[in-house]
Amino acid sequence: MSDFFQHNNEHKNSGGVSWRLLTILVVVFCLAFYGVFIFASHPRAVEIVVNDATQTVVQVKNVLSNNETAANLPPLDKAAYDAKMLALANYPPPKRFATSTTTSTKIKGVVPASATSTHLWPVKSAPYPNAGALLPFSRIVAYYGNLYSKQMGVLGEYPKDQMLAMLASTTAEWAAADPSTPVIPALDYIVVAAQANAGKDGKYRARMPDDQTDQIVQMAQQINGVVILDVQVGGSNVETEVPLLENYLKMPNVELAIDPEFGMHNGAKPGTVVGSLDASDINFAAKYLANLVKENNLPPKVLIVHRFTQPMVTNYQLIAPLPEVQVVMDMDGFGAPPQKLRTYHDYIVTQPVQFTGFKLFYKNDAVAKGGHLMTPAEVLKLSPQPSFIQYQ
Repeated sequence: MSDFFQHNNEHKNSGGVSWRLLTILVVVFCLAFYGVFIFASHPRAVEIVVNDATQTVVQVKNVLSNNETAANLPPLDKAAYDAKMLALANYPPPKRFATSTTTSTKIKGVVPASATSTHLWPVKSAPYPNAGALLPFSRIVAYYGNLYSKQMGVLGEYPKDQMLAMLASTTAEWAAADPSTPVIPALDYIVVAAQANAGKDGKYRARMPDDQTDQIVQMAQQINGVVILDVQVGGSNVETEVPLLENYLKMPNVELAIDPEFGMHNGAKPGTVVGSLDASDINFAAKYLANLVKENNLPPKVLIVHRFTQPMVTNYQLIAPLPEVQVVMDMDGFGAPPQKLRTYHDYIVTQPVQFTGFKLFYKNDAVAKGGHLMTPAEVLKLSPQPSFIQYQ
C-alpha cells in the first residue's frame, strides 16, 4: 500500500490526479471491498439475500395446496440459492492460532475455515433446481407412520386431530429456532410396508389401499403441507413399486421416499438383516419423478433416501440429482445424540449427494442410554444443517 501512495504522490506533483481526489477514490475502493467482505462473511448479509426468496416459497406452497402447475412461478434466484446453500453448510467460526511462545513477539492469527477442514458442502456437482423448488429455501418437517399401525410412527399412533396439533406445535418450534427458513409440514406415509409374512407373491411387502392414501392427501391439504410416500420394497424392487404410485406422484404436493433398510435380497426376510439399495435404484426413482415433472409441468420433486449404515446405499457417488428432483440423504438411525451424530457424520456428511435429513425418534432416542430427543437448536448446530426433519 505504501508503494501505491508514493507512486500517486509523484503523479500528483507532475500535474496528474490531485491528492484529494486520490484519497476519495481510495476510500471508496476500501469501503466497497469492506462491503464485499462483510457480505461474504457475515451471516446477517447472507440472511438478507435469502429472505428475498421467501416470497417464492409462499408462491410454491400456494401451488402445492391448490394443485396448480409451476408455469407461473418465478425463475430460480441463483444468487439467493447459492447464499442459502452456503448458510446451510453451517461452517464453524474461524479458529485462532495458539499464542506463540517460541519468539519474543507473540503472534496471533485467524485460521479460515477452509484451512481447517475439507469443505464438501455445498455439493458442487449438484445442479440448480427448476423454478418452484422447495429446498433449500424451506425446511420440511414430517411426521412418519402408517394408519394401520400405532407402532410404526407418530402418524398412526394418535387420532388425526391430536396428531395434526402435535405436528403444528413441532413445526412452530422449528420456525422459532430458524426464522430464516420457512417450515413446510409433511405427512410421511408408509405406502408400501415391508412385512414378515411373504404374502401371496412372496415379496414380503404390503401395498396400502388408495382410500388410506387419499386420507393422507386430504390431511396434508388441510394443513397446507406436503405428502411423502414412503416405500419399503421388501422382496420387490423400486422399478416395480414406484410407478404404481403415479396417480399420486403427479400431484404437485406429493413427494417420494425410499427406504434401503427394507430392500431385501436373496430371499431374506425384512427385519432379519439390514437391506440395501444401489445408486441405480435411486437414479431410477429420480428419473421417473423427473419425467412426471416434465410431463405435468410440476415444481421439482423431493426424493428422500433413508440411511444409517454404510452398506445400505451402494455406489452413493453415482447418485445423480436432477433439475427436476432434489435428493435428500436422511440420517435414519436412533440412539443417544453422540451415536446419532456419528452416524450423520459417517454416512451423510462425508458422503455428500445434495441435501441432508435427520430423523428423530420420540421413544427410541429417549430410552437409549444417555439419550434424549434432540431439540431443533441442537440439530441446527450440525454442518450441514438438515433441510428435512422426520419424527417417528
